[in-house]
Amino acid sequence: MQRMMEHSHRRRTGASLLAALALFALTQAMVSEQLPNSPRPTNVATLRPLNAPSSASFRANGSASGTPASNQALEMVPAGRSTVNVPILMYHYIRDNPDPQDVLGANLSVSPRDFRLQMEWLARNGYHPVDLDDLRSYVMGSGTLPSKPVVISLDDGYSDLYTVAYPLLHAYQFKAVAYVVTGFFGRPSNVTPAQVVEMNANGIEIGSHTVSHPDLTKLSGAELQRQLDDSKVTLEAILGHPVLDFCYPSGAVNPIVVHAVQAAGYQSATTTHAGSTAHSAADRYEWTRVRVSGGEPLAEFAARLGSSEPSQPTPGTAAPVLSTGQPLRPPLRQGRGPARVPPVLPTWGALTP
Repeated sequence: MQRMMEHSHRRRTGASLLAALALFALTQAMVSEQLPNSPRPTNVATLRPLNAPSSASFRANGSASGTPASNQALEMVPAGRSTVNVPILMYHYIRDNPDPQDVLGANLSVSPRDFRLQMEWLARNGYHPVDLDDLRSYVMGSGTLPSKPVVISLDDGYSDLYTVAYPLLHAYQFKAVAYVVTGFFGRPSNVTPAQVVEMNANGIEIGSHTVSHPDLTKLSGAELQRQLDDSKVTLEAILGHPVLDFCYPSGAVNPIVVHAVQAAGYQSATTTHAGSTAHSAADRYEWTRVRVSGGEPLAEFAARLGSSEPSQPTPGTAAPVLSTGQPLRPPLRQGRGPARVPPVLPTWGALTP
C-alpha cells in the first residue's frame, strides 16, 4: 500500500511539473509576441573609432583633439563657386555577406570592419561629412561648406543601417544621408519608422527612395507620381519636416523621371552612376556617386575620393560636423501650399524601436 501511495504521489508531482512547464512556455510565447522585435543599435562602445575619443568626449570638448571648438579655426570652402568637389559615397549593406555565392550581395555588402576603417580614414585625413542639405545650400549660394567635404549615403534602409552604421557614424559625429523605401517598413530586414525618427534627430538626413523600389523608367505616369508623392508624404508625416532629397532606385532615370521628381517637390536627387565628384546646381537632379564595394581595399577607397576641395581659414568658427544637434529645418511645407493628407501608412504598430 505504501508503495502504491508513493507511486501515485510521484505521478501527481510529475503531472504538476509538466503543467507548470507548459504554462511557463505559453506565458513566454505570449510575452514574446507583445515585445517589439526590432533590434537595438549595436553598442557604440564596441564600435568605438580607432584611436579616437568617445562621442561623450566630442560633446564635452567640441573636437576630436579635446580643444574647445570656439578656439579652433575651421577651414571653409571659398564661397561663390558654381561647382564644388564633394564625393558622394554610396553604400548599401553594412554587414558580413551571409552567402559567398551571392555575387551581387557580396558587392553591395561592406563589412562592419571595413566600414569602420573607412570612417577612421576619413577622420584621420581631415574630411568633413556633410549632408545633401549642406551641399545643395552651397551650390545654390545660400550656405557654406567645411574643407574636404564628403557625403556618406546609404541606400534602401536595411536594418544594419540602424544597428551597425548609425552607431559608428554617431560615435564619430559624422553626418550622413539615408535613402529609405517606405513600403519596406515592417519588414524584419529593414528599418522601422521609429528608428528613422531617431536617426534623423541625430545627424542622419532621411531621403526618399520611392515606395517599392521599382524601375521608374518603366512605370505609367500615374504610378510614377504615386511612387514619388506617397513616399515623400509618408516620410514627412513621420519626421515632421520636408523631405527634399531623392535617390533613383537602381539608378534608372530619364528626362521624364527627372521632370516628375522636380514636380513632386524634391530639390535634388542622386543616381547610382559613377562619374565626377564635381557637383553644381545645374546637375542637382542627377548627382553622381562613388560606389563603395564589398572587399574594396582601403587604398582604393581613398583613391576614388578624388582631389580635395581647396579651402580657406575662417577663424573662430566651430565645425558643423561636430555639432550634436540637427540643424533647424523649415516648417513642414512652408510656402508650398496646403498639406496633403498622407496615404494609408503600412501597419507597424506603435513607434517604438
